[in-house]
Amino acid sequence: MKKFKLNPENPDIKLIYKAIDILKEDGVILYPTDTIYGLGANIFSDNGVRRIYEIKERPTKKPLSVLVSNFNGLKLVAETEGKEEIIRNYLPGPYTFILRRKRIVPSIVTSYTSKVGVRIPDNKISRLLSMNFPITTTSANISNKEVMSNPKDIMKQLKKEVDLIIDVGELKCKSPSTIIDLTKKEPNIIRKGKTL
Repeated sequence: MKKFKLNPENPDIKLIYKAIDILKEDGVILYPTDTIYGLGANIFSDNGVRRIYEIKERPTKKPLSVLVSNFNGLKLVAETEGKEEIIRNYLPGPYTFILRRKRIVPSIVTSYTSKVGVRIPDNKISRLLSMNFPITTTSANISNKEVMSNPKDIMKQLKKEVDLIIDVGELKCKSPSTIIDLTKKEPNIIRKGKTL
């Protein structure tokens, strides 16, 4: 298991590329977002995605969200027609939007449903990590257990190792993203978390 200590405002781009290489090779990483630490795998790596479910002890019937670096990435994975104005008002930011999934997103990521949760965090490191391909974004904890705010405590809780820890120290935020479903006529808040 590797560990990179990064400056969240000015991350070492060489280390970011090394992290991306790990993701390319079915790796799983622990990384910071604008809310809490997340567990990331390349969404196109079945092995990586399966490992996320195993590490979190999460049932595969519960979907994972997808993190992208920009709006082009968002359009790659989800149907945005008629929803762009609201999305652009809130992203980048601490929000996950539920949209109709595009076929490019592997079914295992979305638990074989027609929807996908998508994030563009207001966080430089996480957006850089997803600049070549979308990655999973899910809280770095055992399912239904407390969410920790620093890598040391997170790794004590997780029973399985990840391939890389990206450590920026203690995160101030203890709340996950707010989830808003945009697949119906009116936006529907599924989970209240951090907001702007």
